[in-house]
Amino acid sequence: MGKLSANEEGLIESVKTIILSAKNKVAVYVNAELTMLYWAIGTHINNYILEGNRAEYNKSIIKNLAEALTLEFGKGWSEKQLRHCLRVAESFVQDTIVSAVQRQLSWTHIKIIAYEKDELKRQFYLEMAATHKWSTRQLSEQIDKMLYERTALAQKPAAQIQQAIKDLSNDIIQADVVFKSSYVLDFLGLKNTFSEKELEDALISQIQAFIMELGKGFTFVERQKRVSVDATDYYLDLLFYHRKLKRLVAIDLKLGKFKPTYKAQMELYLKWLDKYEKEKGEEKPIGLILCSEGNTEHVELLLLDQEDIKVAQYLLEFPSKEWFSQKLKRAVAIAQQLNDDNNKS
Repeated sequence: MGKLSANEEGLIESVKTIILSAKNKVAVYVNAELTMLYWAIGTHINNYILEGNRAEYNKSIIKNLAEALTLEFGKGWSEKQLRHCLRVAESFVQDTIVSAVQRQLSWTHIKIIAYEKDELKRQFYLEMAATHKWSTRQLSEQIDKMLYERTALAQKPAAQIQQAIKDLSNDIIQADVVFKSSYVLDFLGLKNTFSEKELEDALISQIQAFIMELGKGFTFVERQKRVSVDATDYYLDLLFYHRKLKRLVAIDLKLGKFKPTYKAQMELYLKWLDKYEKEKGEEKPIGLILCSEGNTEHVELLLLDQEDIKVAQYLLEFPSKEWFSQKLKRAVAIAQQLNDDNNKS
């Protein structure tokens, strides 16, 4: 190819753009059609197997069907793939699948989420993956890191969780979706004994990793924010801003368990920020108190979940999935008991 004029180069680039755009549209269309096909096949197989109490022939039916389809259509119809189709059909109704493909979630996204047993978790991950445009790798990582169990949302009644998930689909993000009950700071490399200042220094030195653990939408503003009240200076450990919530986020770091005095201190910070730092168009500031030990009942009794103060435990290493599950069960049980007591009174 000889030397091209500016007009020719412009023509080539514009045609390339048209082709790439068309390819992307074709890829989206093909993914949507394949996903709907797999769901339809899974639904049909489920109906066929269950009809006439033929469930006992499940294994042989799937195996024989896979062999027949592979012989007729080639690769892509293995027994494993058919079981994925079955699982997705069991986990999702048609409207959910249609909504997922319209929001450009791939078959792999849907397949991964389908293996979550809890329906609310499946809905949560579908919305989060679509809203944040997670890759399938990012989705798998978030599930593996127990994101749902760690959100403040997971401790709420089912009706509130469903409403928060519905809000997500309308690009409305509640604070309980943003904040977690546990934060894993295993990237800090801290030893067993350290001060609050050493913890803060470590977080600042690893600010990118810390923001990733906080979640999407957080922007670092300042450390050791001076709060002056009646000629007395206080210092807020970390100040962030959340773009979707449109709120300043005050973070206070504490060693040990949560104490009631921390609540009063955070209230002072938030009122000062609301008066002197909040910009036009922003919502009220919100606080996050990070403690090294959890005492869920103490926090629940103070009803902090109903205020603009969140309390969470930070961990220096990732515990077992069972630990997160048990922590969530305890928190839900305490919340339910308090709710029952309030209804009786």
